[in-house]
Amino acid sequence: MSTHRSGRALLLGAVAVAYALMLLPWPGASSWLKPYWPALVLLYFAIETPERIGPVSAFVIGLIGDLLYGTLLGEQALRLSAAVFIAQRFRARLRFFPIAQQSLAIGAILLNDRILAFLIRVFGGDGTPPPPFWLAPLSGALLWPWCFLVLDLLAHRERRAA
Repeated sequence: MSTHRSGRALLLGAVAVAYALMLLPWPGASSWLKPYWPALVLLYFAIETPERIGPVSAFVIGLIGDLLYGTLLGEQALRLSAAVFIAQRFRARLRFFPIAQQSLAIGAILLNDRILAFLIRVFGGDGTPPPPFWLAPLSGALLWPWCFLVLDLLAHRERRAA
């Protein structure tokens, strides 16, 4: 299998796992801490292998997520394409940050994602969400090093196998 084809398989597999993790229920009040897994996965690929993912493909992946979860069509698509765009815009800096500093930057991108989600919901007539709504970027930033390491390990294993 060619490297390009196997890279696409890793990307699609990681996105499928991310969407499966989004479907898992979290108990009670901790549901507000659930990270936005698809964004974490797409941010990894946007930083490490930008040729595999761009804002347009993130938009398509987001549309699939919108259909999967029954959310407003285009909400996740807009949020994911904005996150990938920002990550690719600052890719040269993000790649060379230490992992702790990278986590802070990813947290800022995820906070931007929450702001977009907030605006979409408010303009959609849902009203303002409760304060715990803003906790998910924190959990995403805390999980970024682990997400990065797992995806990086899989990518290196894939490159050695090809």
